[in-house]
Amino acid sequence: KLCEEILNILEKNTKTSCQVACLEALRILSRDKKVLVPVTTKKNMQILMRLAKLDTMEDSLGRMSEYPVIVEALKCLCNIIFNSAIAQKLSLELNLAAMLCNLLKKCKDQQFADDIKCFDLRLLFLLSLLHTDIRSQLRQELQGVQVLTQALESSLSVRWTAEYKAAEDHDRPPLSLQETDCAIEALKALFNVTLDSWNVHSENESHQFRYMAAILRHCLLTHGPTEDKTEELHSNAINLLSNVPVSCLDVLISPSCQEETDIKYNGMNMGAIQILLDFMEKRIDKGSSYREGLTPVLSLLTECCRTHRNIRKFIKAQVLPPLRDVSNRPEVGTTVRNKLVRLMTHVDLGVKQIAAEFLFVLCKERVDTLLKYTGYGNAAGLLAARGLLAGGRGEHWYSDDEDTDTEEYKSAKPNINLITGHLEEPMPNPMDEMTEEQKEYEAMKLVNMFDKLSRDEFIKPMGVRPDGTMAPLEETASQYHTNKQDGSDSD
Repeated sequence: KLCEEILNILEKNTKTSCQVACLEALRILSRDKKVLVPVTTKKNMQILMRLAKLDTMEDSLGRMSEYPVIVEALKCLCNIIFNSAIAQKLSLELNLAAMLCNLLKKCKDQQFADDIKCFDLRLLFLLSLLHTDIRSQLRQELQGVQVLTQALESSLSVRWTAEYKAAEDHDRPPLSLQETDCAIEALKALFNVTLDSWNVHSENESHQFRYMAAILRHCLLTHGPTEDKTEELHSNAINLLSNVPVSCLDVLISPSCQEETDIKYNGMNMGAIQILLDFMEKRIDKGSSYREGLTPVLSLLTECCRTHRNIRKFIKAQVLPPLRDVSNRPEVGTTVRNKLVRLMTHVDLGVKQIAAEFLFVLCKERVDTLLKYTGYGNAAGLLAARGLLAGGRGEHWYSDDEDTDTEEYKSAKPNINLITGHLEEPMPNPMDEMTEEQKEYEAMKLVNMFDKLSRDEFIKPMGVRPDGTMAPLEETASQYHTNKQDGSDSD
């Protein structure tokens, strides 16, 4: 009843303060799904859309005194659409996405309209999240990628010095909370709209994604009002970069100018890549929510390294520097390599796979190089999955520049345990003091233990085929005997 009465008042042209009070009450009520039935009708949705200036074709937002009404109406629509499947269907019928894009254009260069812009973007994010039809409508009919990219650019106040290169002002103050929130909402909406964008079909699309990647590079080099807000901003930028076709990610690095003080490598500015590496390490150190927090940045870095040589060489110098001290196991220590090697045996299969894949790509998909840095025990999962247990390399081609081993590594190499990947002191042989009868007894005891485990199906003995893939031991053993007979000389 209260909702119905509020909507009856809002339908009439009451004064602004009364409209704001009614909308504030409706916003609180709309958090409860049980009272949304009278709100989610076509007529009442249109009332809220009229108050949010969504149904008008005028070029301006109207009087500034009406801005609080627009903001509160947008907040109500956010709650209602989030909580009601009926409202989600009505939003499609009423063409709400097109109206929101139109309102977003009106906010451009408009003073004091940041709150309107922020909740407009939040509503676009919710619609594109909850409705795949609206996602495709935004992408194809409404030029949503372009509209949202411009909103992001405006929120970050980007200034261009060249094509795909934004000005870097190191003395610029951090973004305000309002600017940061607007940028985050734009990033989230863009993420939904650009899902499945790996294939670029035209030159115009390629330009659009390069332009977006250049803005995202600027976003990574920008700070929010607090450390938590900066991390949230960077996290959403990384998620969106994962949707950008990998061929367009070369704009993350650019030729370095003399006056720039950023990190350089081979004459290229690597500031944004360093931010990605620092972000990755911070997420590893967090020690939780690896699936949501860590895999996007690891996946992005892996694709960058696979496609762009300068990025791979810069990251490898940081993550896998030439080995000198091999006295500790690869997973023991506080370096980035140690942390990533620990993830190679993580309980979460997705986390384990992407960490191993990242290190494998840094090693140019060479099995011998990967084993040098991680040890066979840590790498066995990846090698088994890729059919590389017998050695060799992956399918992708990389440049032929060779890794150079340090003198310390060369001298220690003969004594390195290949399974654990570190230097071990020679262990005394426990069988030296045994008689032949004792050796035979221990051997038979071990055979019987394995046989019992195998019969009870606690373990399944496996072997390696000649092509490097795993197979049951009986199959590989019979294959070995066949090959031996085929290869023997006959009289």
